Amino acid sequence: MISAPVLALPTFEKTFVVETDTSGSGIGAVLMQDSHPIAYLSKALAPKHQNLSTYEKEFLAMGLAVEKWRLYLLGRHFIIKTDRFGLKYLMEQKITTTFQSKWLSKLMRFDYEICYKKGKENVDADSLFRISAAQPVALCISSMSLELMEQIK
Repeated sequence: MISAPVLALPTFEKTFVVETDTSGSGIGAVLMQDSHPIAYLSKALAPKHQNLSTYEKEFLAMGLAVEKWRLYLLGRHFIIKTDRFGLKYLMEQKITTTFQSKWLSKLMRFDYEICYKKGKENVDADSLFRISAAQPVALCISSMSLELMEQIK
């Protein structure tokens, strides 16, 4: 009926994967199972968050994604993939800012492991905030076949 790709329905017996990525002005995240997307999150960063370090932006992206999809993730083990290698060792690092302690405390109620994924391999989450201004409109419009339109009439 439409030409856009279809998101998968979640299967709660399988492991969820959250992939995140950031840029200077936005964050992107994808909730997946078996390499198939279930949900997307794309958000522009507020001016106060644009001045954060890349590490803290990635940390923010992880926190926002996990909070957004907490109903899927709470009470089960899941994987977070990020292109920031230092976040893989998040639980072993010294927390130095109130920003980090705030988001770490929110993440502590979840059962997850953080995996490093090279930036050039992280295309799903990366593409969410790198779309030009004209493309989102094109992505929102569904096209219907002329044959189907005639049947409806």
